Amino acid sequence: MLSPGLTGAIHIIRIVLIILMVVLSAFMVVIVLLQPGGGDGLEAVSGSQDTFFGKNKGKTTEGAMKKITVITAVSLVVVSILFWVSIIILNDIG
Repeated sequence: MLSPGLTGAIHIIRIVLIILMVVLSAFMVVIVLLQPGGGDGLEAVSGSQDTFFGKNKGKTTEGAMKKITVITAVSLVVVSILFWVSIIILNDIG
């Protein structure tokens, strides 16, 4: 049996984890929506020709957005696992 102080600390940690999950989820949605599309849609049908500058425009920004998306997704998974572990701990002792 855990002391009441430790149980209270676990509850506070769970609240912080819930807030982190909500913030990370909202950030993930925004980041995914801000990413550019593949560009193979109507451009391929219209027969427009891409130049070197058109193809490579914004590659650094696009690469950074992908990295941020991966980091956010991994962080969301880690926070979710930590939240799940906190639930298991409280259910086992409670």
